[in-house]
Amino acid sequence: MTEKRPEGIEQYDAPAGGWGALKAVASTLAHQQIVAQGTATLLKANQPEGFDCPGCAWPDPKHTSSFEFCENGAKAITWESTARRVPPEFFAQNTVSSLWHWTDHQLEDQGRLTHPMIFDHDSDRYLPISWEDAFATIGAELGKLESPDEAEFYTSGRASNEAAFLYQLFVRAFGTNNFPDCSNMCHEATSVGLPQAIGVGKGTVTLEDFDSADAIFSFGHNPGTNHPRMMTTLHNASRRGVPIIVFNPLKERALEKFAAPQNPVEMATLSSTPIASAYHQVRAGGDLAALKGIMKIVLEKDAAALAAGRHGIIDRAFIEEHTTGFEAFRKDMEDAPWDRILAVSGLTYEALESAADVYINAENVILCYGMGITQHRHGTANVQQIANLLMLRGNIGRTGAGICPLRGHSNVQGNRTVGITEIPGPSLADGIERAFGFRPSIIKGHNAIETAEAIIDGRSKALVCLGGNLAVAMPDPGAIFAGMRKLDLAVHIATKLNRSHLLTAKVSIVLPCFGRTDLDTQASGPQAVTVEDSMSMVHASRGFLNPPSEMLRSEPAIVAGIAKATLGNRYGIDWDFLIADYDRIREKIEVVFPDFRDFNKRIRVPGGFRLDVAASDRRWKTPSGKAVFLLAPGLDEDPRQSDPEALVLTTLRSHDQYNTTVYGLNDRYRGVFGRRDVVFMNRHDLAERGLSEGDLIDVSSLVATDGAPRTVSRYTAVAYDIPRGSIAGYYPEMNTVVALSDYDPASGTPAYKGVPVKVVRSDPA
Repeated sequence: MTEKRPEGIEQYDAPAGGWGALKAVASTLAHQQIVAQGTATLLKANQPEGFDCPGCAWPDPKHTSSFEFCENGAKAITWESTARRVPPEFFAQNTVSSLWHWTDHQLEDQGRLTHPMIFDHDSDRYLPISWEDAFATIGAELGKLESPDEAEFYTSGRASNEAAFLYQLFVRAFGTNNFPDCSNMCHEATSVGLPQAIGVGKGTVTLEDFDSADAIFSFGHNPGTNHPRMMTTLHNASRRGVPIIVFNPLKERALEKFAAPQNPVEMATLSSTPIASAYHQVRAGGDLAALKGIMKIVLEKDAAALAAGRHGIIDRAFIEEHTTGFEAFRKDMEDAPWDRILAVSGLTYEALESAADVYINAENVILCYGMGITQHRHGTANVQQIANLLMLRGNIGRTGAGICPLRGHSNVQGNRTVGITEIPGPSLADGIERAFGFRPSIIKGHNAIETAEAIIDGRSKALVCLGGNLAVAMPDPGAIFAGMRKLDLAVHIATKLNRSHLLTAKVSIVLPCFGRTDLDTQASGPQAVTVEDSMSMVHASRGFLNPPSEMLRSEPAIVAGIAKATLGNRYGIDWDFLIADYDRIREKIEVVFPDFRDFNKRIRVPGGFRLDVAASDRRWKTPSGKAVFLLAPGLDEDPRQSDPEALVLTTLRSHDQYNTTVYGLNDRYRGVFGRRDVVFMNRHDLAERGLSEGDLIDVSSLVATDGAPRTVSRYTAVAYDIPRGSIAGYYPEMNTVVALSDYDPASGTPAYKGVPVKVVRSDPA
């Protein structure tokens, strides 16, 4: 007899992609009421004269490719280009207090915002406000602050280079470097860790390198959901026999088998291509131990080869000419005890050896990683050990080899490149002085964690958000919600309504902006913006749809309007002149950042251009002028994991989700339909606690440094193929059990993927 499973939990055995993906997109198009327009819009995505998909940051093949179908990219596009609207009448019918009880999915599913709105405390509703009055109000409120450092300026990765550049210019002219941004929550460990190791906080590979790779290693990411266009690259690599070695706690369907919707044979025959040639289910928080185990084996086999009179395995010429720190690194590997490596990683010696053998036998290796590596207490160390592994055999700075951090938003990397950083250096100050005649402060500002702490403590009085859903994205949402309600000013530049907009301050304003698909017309005519993908390619993006309302403005125009109202003519910056023609913004970017030389000329070439990544050419912009083998003492991520009750929680995105945006309630590759209130657990971990699949459970953080308990209650336990000692639940709901103090001290990245928790049966009452 088949065991009855919890409601909405089913076995799903189909491959990723294929007809399931086509069906999901058709359903999304119909739901958003844009079937005819939506199909035409999808055909312009990622095309030379089209717009850049607002989804992932995976690059385009020379940005001149034919249509590449991508399910979650299609969802992102239709979500933005929806026919649904949220006009002033919507707010007249719904108080903020009543909207608070809607789900996050319901809020965003209402459609595009159409008018600037200001919150009225007496009626508990948002009311229309003119753009001029909105800008004047914001400028006046910012002017009341005792110090510019009492304001926080958040940036979402979806902002264009032009909007982000103007934003950082405005904020630095205002007088602060408080720049929390979504990089702080995802790949800050990369931005901090890689410059120390190889001199640049970006990946070293190009898309073409994958055509020459002899092996691809994949650590801590789920491309089928979070960067789906990567599946074409992995699909092609697998079909030409390249081993793809995966390390991830859960078996993600797209890394198991994938049916390419563009492949007529696979679609017609209902067949698919296996992706991973080996799938190692590392324990949550065990990546550092796994990496050390692989490197320890490589070094042991190198020593054995030399002792037997054979050639060594490691690339001694590369190590001697291009690196420092190797001997200390070698000793650290020798001292790492095998019993702890195996216990912490949750893998066998044989599994680690098989991975090491693939690495040794491949001439050119690319190693890809995602937030499963970075969102840990030792995220920076994880990233640096990945660099160490590649350097052992010279797999950085040559064709077909290198490091590949997988970014999320399509311009999160570009935002950082054009100045969105809380840690500005002298070169940025020099550039702004060249371009605008004033020298901004280079005193470190707040990152996302520090911003949250300042808001909760009442030290920050104002928050301006260029996109995003900051309150929901951060750990400790209860504390952040309370802190945001105490602010004097909250400003949200957004395309859609979300929960952060409902956390009303003394003055709360929502400003509707264009999306990527919208036609942006300024004084000089239609405009293009630019974005940078995860491989440092910069290209143009041109929307073509009529905006949802005549009242919408572009992000650059909104930033300029706020700046003008706040600063007046300070430093002689002519904000109106800059936004009249975005070429003028790009000319200033080129002055501030010389790597953008001939920006306007190169951006008009189909495919755009690649920014200089010195490490790709084995130029190491480190203090020593060489790449550095860096140490990561120990193996354990968090001492609380030694608690006998501890399980390690990793947070996940469902397949119907992008970051905090929830498109729907299905996660079909994991067999979850119509719900999100589930926790995935190993059957043995359930049994040890006297639990069974379907039981209602409470998940609580082990005591944080502040001593406060954090619990999510009455979630349904789902038995799942996940390593013992690891559990998983959906982000952002599980953020409740993540403390602000649970972060990587080196980078400030929250440890969403390695939180020690305990699980108990829910109280029936």
